[in-house]
Amino acid sequence: MTITTAKMPISGPALRLLPLALAAMLMSAECHAQWRVTPRIDLRETYSDNVGLQNSADARSSFVSEADPGISITKVGPRLKVSADAGWRLYSYSNNDAPNLRNSERHYSGAMQAMVVDQLLFVDANASGSRQAVSAFGPVSNNTFSNANRTDISTWRVSPYLRHRFGSTADMTLRYMRDSVDSGVGGYGSSRASTRSADLSSGTAFDTLGWNLSYYHQDLSERLDNVGTVPGSVPGTVPTLANDSMSENSSAGLRWRLIRRLALTASVGYDKYEYPTLGEATSGRSWLGGFIWTPSTRTSVQASFGRRYFGKTGSLVSSYRTQRSIWNLNYSDAVTTTRSQFVLPAAIDTASMLDSLFAASIPDAVQRQQAVQAYIAAAGLPPTLANSINYLSNRYIRIQRLQGAAIFRGPRSNLTFSVFNEKRLALSSQESDSALLLGQLASLNDDTSQRGATANLDYRLSPRSSAYGALSLSRVHSLSADFSSNNSEMRLGLNHRFAQRMQGSVELRHTRGRQKLVNSDTYRENALVATLSVVY
Repeated sequence: MTITTAKMPISGPALRLLPLALAAMLMSAECHAQWRVTPRIDLRETYSDNVGLQNSADARSSFVSEADPGISITKVGPRLKVSADAGWRLYSYSNNDAPNLRNSERHYSGAMQAMVVDQLLFVDANASGSRQAVSAFGPVSNNTFSNANRTDISTWRVSPYLRHRFGSTADMTLRYMRDSVDSGVGGYGSSRASTRSADLSSGTAFDTLGWNLSYYHQDLSERLDNVGTVPGSVPGTVPTLANDSMSENSSAGLRWRLIRRLALTASVGYDKYEYPTLGEATSGRSWLGGFIWTPSTRTSVQASFGRRYFGKTGSLVSSYRTQRSIWNLNYSDAVTTTRSQFVLPAAIDTASMLDSLFAASIPDAVQRQQAVQAYIAAAGLPPTLANSINYLSNRYIRIQRLQGAAIFRGPRSNLTFSVFNEKRLALSSQESDSALLLGQLASLNDDTSQRGATANLDYRLSPRSSAYGALSLSRVHSLSADFSSNNSEMRLGLNHRFAQRMQGSVELRHTRGRQKLVNSDTYRENALVATLSVVY
């Protein structure tokens, strides 16, 4: 899919010279010396007794030969940090009559943080392209070659920002962000957003009583990608899926430090949203009260409770770390959209948790990143933990999410465990999803709840070999349509390193879940997967 950038509605010499400044940084000797480029190729052979994830009557077996060449690029420096990975999966099938399959898949992700002007102008950017679930009620599996309930989603985000410190009095951040989400599904379409934000907070001079002011404004435009795929559309036109929308938030807060490691917090603000509704309020005052508790450098708890225009609300961010374990427990309650979850995912990042766990034993950031990625591959871990299904919807939604994760590191074994419980409540009108749902179960996405758990245990058999087992369970329920879907997956595997740059694995996978929305058909898949990975 080709991504075309839109002109940023912002002016100024600093932003216009931004591409030249970044190019100069990339060409500098200091930056060039610290780049690490790692080509790789994964060769995989799979036997599946239900290669297309169909119901029992339509299930077809097949051998699948897969080649996945890829490349990763990393750089960690004082002015520039880059992390990128891209690959292209190519598939060949012994049973060409099996339905619902694809021949290739491109996947990529990248993130950059740059300091363009010393201690003043910075740029964050990221991009990703991957397959995502169309519906929360269809197949969800590590089967990458089936088209069941999957579509390609591509995103990019560019965010220049100014950061200035007024001595010890205050710190200021002014940020502009332009982002995009594109899909290949008729009825969902493409969207572009422009966001402006400003934050002003007290400096070190305000040790006992601190303060902060913040402002956020986003303009969102959504348009149809697949011309002619939505009933009623005129061929050759690009109709608007929904009215352009706007969101705006402002707040002022105080922090009162009672003792060294305990502070009370309070804030007031105003929220304003513009999206189509059936008469419900879309704006109103807000207030929050809470505390920040850091009893040690290994423990942190930040909690709040209050009210916004949609009702009572609260938040929790907590973490606890020991020498051999790390724990996270978070709760959030926010108004957002599906596309916002694609641009800035809210799931617990596996690599970030492992990075914190490995920090004591591997101080060097680059070596620690390599160790984390090697461990994730050897243990068969997913990129994110405690993750709900971010299904396609054009509506504004309220997401209440409670998620927790823990990693235990032993002498020869490691255990990763995560849980989540999420409720999604639709705020904007159902009309914006009518083309996406095509009239079937029109209220399906109104209100949904998701809950699930994952566990992954790996055991080191020898310096070169390890075994792992993983279990994932989830349940999705439509509160408005009284419709449920259960999904489960179990994986058992062996991993062996043949040489410094070559490793192989054998995995047995069993998956089951709901196959379609409109009936009670279920699917089951048993698969045996052999993989050989070579890093150059």
